[in-house]
Amino acid sequence: MDRNERLLHASSFGTAAAAYAEHRPDHPHAAANWALEPAPGPRVLDLGAGTGKLTATLVALGVDVIAVEPDPAMLTELRHSLPAVRALPGSAEAIPLPDASVDAVLAGNAMHWFDMAVAGPEIARVLAPGGVLAGLWNVMDDHVEWVAELERISGGAAIGPRDTSAGWRAQTADMHLPRTGEAPRFGSPEQAEFPHAQRRTADSLVATLATRAGMLVMPDQERTAELSRIRAFLASRPETAHGEFALPLLCGVLRVRRL
Repeated sequence: MDRNERLLHASSFGTAAAAYAEHRPDHPHAAANWALEPAPGPRVLDLGAGTGKLTATLVALGVDVIAVEPDPAMLTELRHSLPAVRALPGSAEAIPLPDASVDAVLAGNAMHWFDMAVAGPEIARVLAPGGVLAGLWNVMDDHVEWVAELERISGGAAIGPRDTSAGWRAQTADMHLPRTGEAPRFGSPEQAEFPHAQRRTADSLVATLATRAGMLVMPDQERTAELSRIRAFLASRPETAHGEFALPLLCGVLRVRRL
């Protein structure tokens, strides 16, 4: 994905902010705890916080969290659902915080949208020495047969390369973490996965997939056809055709420490 295409996809979520808040899954506490394990203190920045999915998990864990989000509609949803959280407009490339002001920077389903050549130095700037940078990705567990088949029939628009357990590790392992000359800003990355699930119906799973960037940027007619094909598939499967079911998920976590 080139820079213009990435910007188009990254800026698409505000058009579906309310649906995003309603349908996207939360992040499991175990995943956030693992991400924060090496952090030297309790001050956490949720960067690219969206509607506050990860922010809510961090609040529940009792850390001192600040949220930063560039999209006004997403930020409005976050402030509505979490009015006690300090939530600021800003981006990974221009973080509105002082130097060394947080002990960890976490990003929930967002880090792949950052321009790390610019965001990396900014993140390093706001992190205290020894601080943690971690990305968390909720992905569908394609070890489950019907999920793997859904991935195949979706053609990549609703379920992209980072949206399954088979894809997120490869997609994040080579994520560019900038250096200053020959000096690295961050240490070696570590990865872990945490299984969880989301209660869905066929309709609510379709609504969830409709909030993916690949779907949001589609022409209306093409998106309608894609979602109809997914709905027909779900109606054909015994696991998903009748009432509620557990959508199997993994939360993949990539963490590095600020040197």
